[in-house]
Amino acid sequence: MKKIVIFASGSGTNAQRIAEFFKSGDQISLVRIYCNRTDAFVLKRAENLGIPVLIFNKNDFYNSDAVLNQLYADKPDLIVLAGFLWLVPVKIIQAYENKIVNIHPALLPKFGGKGMYGSYVHESVINSGEAESGISIHFVNEKYDEGSIIFQAKCKVDESDTPETLASKIHTLEYEHYPHIIAQILNASSNDRN
Repeated sequence: MKKIVIFASGSGTNAQRIAEFFKSGDQISLVRIYCNRTDAFVLKRAENLGIPVLIFNKNDFYNSDAVLNQLYADKPDLIVLAGFLWLVPVKIIQAYENKIVNIHPALLPKFGGKGMYGSYVHESVINSGEAESGISIHFVNEKYDEGSIIFQAKCKVDESDTPETLASKIHTLEYEHYPHIIAQILNASSNDRN
């Protein structure tokens, strides 16, 4: 049984989709949701799904080993970022090299970096006159949105699109592809060891 943990900061729609996707299977288990905000709706989703959580603050994350020690206890095969907005500390990246993935709501390398999340991304895409947008699933390194790209999926940007309508298209791509790509990464790592 492969194990994943999810880091989330907000509503948790992707976290819920991933949890539901793997719930019925016997190959991959979501063992914990890590969250850096006590008011994030993802905590309610985790409670409803019966998934344990770890709530942590900036000091826990950057100045102590509290989060890293919990990761060691959980023994995840993959760390999944789903709407998590903090830069992952180097000590966690080094401990889980090429085992941390993120999903970004644009076609990287465009529209990435610090502060580029949610509606900010969609507004930038529309204001730039892009013909298409999409999602990028990538490994996490020491810089925002600069890790190796694993997968991208595209959608058309219509002239009538608003940040809200474009966000809806992006969410559809996220829900469709992210759980499958997570499964592919874990299956590939199993095959590497065989």
